Amino acid sequence: QVQLVESGGGLVQAGGSLRLSCAASGRTYGAYAMGWFRLAPGVGREFVAAISPMLGRTYYADSVKGRFTISRDNAKSTAYLQMNGLKPEDTAVYYCAASPYFPTNRELNYNYWGQGTQVTVSS
Repeated sequence: QVQLVESGGGLVQAGGSLRLSCAASGRTYGAYAMGWFRLAPGVGREFVAAISPMLGRTYYADSVKGRFTISRDNAKSTAYLQMNGLKPEDTAVYYCAASPYFPTNRELNYNYWGQGTQVTVSS
């Protein structure tokens, strides 16, 4: 079992930055790939980024490549999403999730989910 709690969301102007954190509990955290998804009004849940369990390999959606950076600190059981150059279309609830597979952008491959954190980007 892995429990996930996101934090770091908020309101930011276009072009600004935010850093999301995903704190995990559970002894098997280091065995899971971590991913970030987002859910915007009127849009289905969208894959954002993922990172492998140990080697730190990363995988990004084209829409965020070059602007967002996913990372993890296994000693702290925490994953991060650094978001730079934010755009109004990045407005969404952001969720972190854990998967035994990497790389994958499929929701069904993620077993554990956090409750989400709201990110709002004003124009």
